[in-house]
Amino acid sequence: MRQLRGNVRYRFRSDDHDVNIVIEGDAQWVANHVDELGLTGVGWTMPTGTQVKASNLSSVSRERQAAGENIEMEDAPEDQPPADMGPTPDPSRIPIVRRPIGELNLQEKLNQAGLEPAERPDIIELMDILEDMDPPMPVQGATSVDPMAEAWLRELLQLVVRDHGSTGLRTEDIEEIASSKLGGREGTALEVWLESLFSAGKLVKIHGGDATGWGPSPRWLSGRI
Repeated sequence: MRQLRGNVRYRFRSDDHDVNIVIEGDAQWVANHVDELGLTGVGWTMPTGTQVKASNLSSVSRERQAAGENIEMEDAPEDQPPADMGPTPDPSRIPIVRRPIGELNLQEKLNQAGLEPAERPDIIELMDILEDMDPPMPVQGATSVDPMAEAWLRELLQLVVRDHGSTGLRTEDIEEIASSKLGGREGTALEVWLESLFSAGKLVKIHGGDATGWGPSPRWLSGRI
């Protein structure tokens, strides 16, 4: 096996024992520590960088390269300017945009880019979609106090986030759309239940204006918690 030189990174990971080891430094120094830890033969070691050759050289650099000089970046003495300042600046390549303050029409620019503003999901439409939907599988996990209600809430918020591009729904909207599918929870009972899901890391709370909104955490939405 080829002997590595220079800076390297050694990595060993074992999910079974929750072990994650990373050692980085000079190749010989890393090898010594790997041997001391008894990790020889496991994990892997790789260089942490490769040499990069300069491109788009200026005339000064090309002359130095033709003369066989090393043109890697070096610090010039403080009392001398650098020998190579790079290519001569070309101001003509910099676009000039002058606009009076306040005259930028953001909506017009968004329309030109084909971007549409986010719209609040239609409550009636969401109610109809849930009514036509087959019952989901109950949520699995010891932290769920009402697996079927939680499954319906996840279906609702998945519609809101993935199909409508919104971040969540207000408590009042959740009650109006899906109270019958959430164990008949309304008012304070619904808020307490949503707070419990928030405490369990399943929901995120959205504060805005005079209302509180609720959105799904990515892990809960994908069924991982």
